[in-house]
Amino acid sequence: MIRRSAPGKLFIAGEYAVMEPGHPAILIAVDRRVTVTVSESRGETPGSPHVESAVAVARELLAARGAEVPPFQVTVESDLHHHGTKLGLGSSGAVTVATVAAAAAYAGIELTRSELFRLALLATARIDARASGGDLAASIWGGWIAYRAPDRTAVLALAEHQGVEAMLRAPWPDHAVRPLPPPRGLTLAVGWTSEPAGTPALTGRPRDFLARSDDCVRAAIRALDRGSDGDVMEQIRAARLVLAELDEHARLGIFTDRLTALCEIAETVGAAAKPSGAGGGDCGIALLDAAAPREQLYAGWTAAGVQPLPIRVEPTNGSAP
Repeated sequence: MIRRSAPGKLFIAGEYAVMEPGHPAILIAVDRRVTVTVSESRGETPGSPHVESAVAVARELLAARGAEVPPFQVTVESDLHHHGTKLGLGSSGAVTVATVAAAAAYAGIELTRSELFRLALLATARIDARASGGDLAASIWGGWIAYRAPDRTAVLALAEHQGVEAMLRAPWPDHAVRPLPPPRGLTLAVGWTSEPAGTPALTGRPRDFLARSDDCVRAAIRALDRGSDGDVMEQIRAARLVLAELDEHARLGIFTDRLTALCEIAETVGAAAKPSGAGGGDCGIALLDAAAPREQLYAGWTAAGVQPLPIRVEPTNGSAP
């Protein structure tokens, strides 16, 4: 029996732009996890589409390396749901990462972070080629990360025509993952609107959306690198405005009444806030300095129908999975 776990994620900035190859985002790993157990079985049991895709990719790798694996069953335990409802913390990404890692380990193969990411992205792209893979990267590297997505269509074609081993070795233009230093004096607050949402298809965008989002993300990365908390908060506010303009233009439904209230209430206590991820009913985040009254923030959120979540940032993963 083998167990592997992976944390969920939250987007700090860049969540819609990162869907395009080469455009940056900032994510964090959170201290809620998915745990996958792989154990012997006389017949494989079906799971979710993400589990099944992850198992299929792991088996392709094992076959390419000459490893024979008897039938096994996969069991999933998740802290990324509330009474069966997704919290918008990247549960699909976390279960994909944990399943690939556990299935490979069951066959005696321990993957590097890069190998695990590439295999998990292939499994994810086979279900939805729009998925950026940022949630996978956060689950694997932990902590605060800067992330740029590869061209998932090219990844799928590479695996199909040259095989999974070639996909692991080939260069991936536009893709990058880099751990970031966390803010020095800011803490994270997370609110959930209890209206789960999937990322809508983005069929139109203002011409300058990608450039403006990239400017915010890169400025926030520079601020984190030099330890300037004030500039980090400034860029969170700027990123919220960029998302609001995209929402108004493309009518994606990012800013529900509750997410709008979450942001406005956070501003009244001096915090910088924005929707995180798809918006439209998922989570929002706020960054607070030490002087901000967290209890007042939580009381305001609760009164507006936003549930504060006791979530912290998962430490950076310093060892290979």
